[in-house]
Amino acid sequence: MTISKLTSGPLTVGLELPLDNDWTQEGQRQRMLDKRPFGVPDLSEHQSLARLADELGFRALWIRDVPLYDPSFGDAAQVFDPLVYLGFLSGVTRNILLGTAAVVLPLRSPWIVRKSAASVQALSHDRLMLGVASGDRPSEYPLFGADYENRGQAFRHSVEILTGKQDSRLSPGQAILPDTRTPPLLSAGLSQQSPEWIGQHMSGWLAYPGTPEEHVHRANLWRNVAGDKPYVSFIHLDYLNDPKAPRRRHRFGLQTGRDGLIRELEEMQSAGVNHIGLHFRRNQAPVDESLRLVAQDVLGVFHETN
Repeated sequence: MTISKLTSGPLTVGLELPLDNDWTQEGQRQRMLDKRPFGVPDLSEHQSLARLADELGFRALWIRDVPLYDPSFGDAAQVFDPLVYLGFLSGVTRNILLGTAAVVLPLRSPWIVRKSAASVQALSHDRLMLGVASGDRPSEYPLFGADYENRGQAFRHSVEILTGKQDSRLSPGQAILPDTRTPPLLSAGLSQQSPEWIGQHMSGWLAYPGTPEEHVHRANLWRNVAGDKPYVSFIHLDYLNDPKAPRRRHRFGLQTGRDGLIRELEEMQSAGVNHIGLHFRRNQAPVDESLRLVAQDVLGVFHETN
């Protein structure tokens, strides 16, 4: 099953898209030359980089849901709609898991989300992990006709539809096709729910980035309500081609080399983290070079490459 592949090993390593280093000084220079707004990545190599990640043995590709670009947030994520994009990625990759981190359920028709997710699940041969969230950008809700204050209730209603608990509303003979295995649901944060509700209804938890010490408390909270279900988080990485480079922390991650990253991941594992997605928008070296280095230096310590 998808979720067991995500956690097969002491800790597995994936990638958070976009695979661009547009938050670096050089990336900003190129962005201005391209006349892209701040937070809009360079997607010219997105297909080849996704294929490279698959070939190198990274365990998962994670993409975010930013329905509305808002300059006040300055982040368009990977630009493309998440489920449409995962349908595309399912056709250009073979083994890597495909995850959303996470679809903002209150802004979307849950029946359409279910249809889209089933389509990705079929096209990818059961590689989808459906991360879901209640959303945290108030400016999006009026445009999409949604109520920000009631997003927690809308989230629960959507989960019921995604998991088949509202199928009694279908008339005889009606169905949401394709008929596929329901993908595992993972909540980004608490989605306006109690920890107990998330632990009961979700297959895993997408925790916000933090240090290993911060994850100790969060992972313990998760284990208390969810047992051994997967605990996933992310690191904003600036990977240096210097094995001995020390760990220097920045917001949501760190700058380091081989030894520092291995140590960081070992500490994440000890804290209770099952999977880490690496995020390269702060990475100063070309992303393809860093992907190859991380695969060469680090992946084999935690799981075998393809």
